[in-house]
Amino acid sequence: MWKPILSAPFGRNLELAVFDEDGEHALVFPCIRGTEGWKNAATGARIDIRPTHWREWAPERVAAGKSDALSDHP
Repeated sequence: MWKPILSAPFGRNLELAVFDEDGEHALVFPCIRGTEGWKNAATGARIDIRPTHWREWAPERVAAGKSDALSDHP
């Protein structure tokens, strides 16, 4: 279940949802919240995004092609 971004924990692999010109969708790579912003969990590179929701990273969900399903958020 998607949770509001303000409740995202620090230092854990998370799946993020963002809103952009194409609408709302989930990122296909895990991200980590740090004190200076968000980083790609695989590369450590800082990413410039403004996510709206988060949930625990589940690689099997992304591999199954369900990463863009946001219908279960409040």
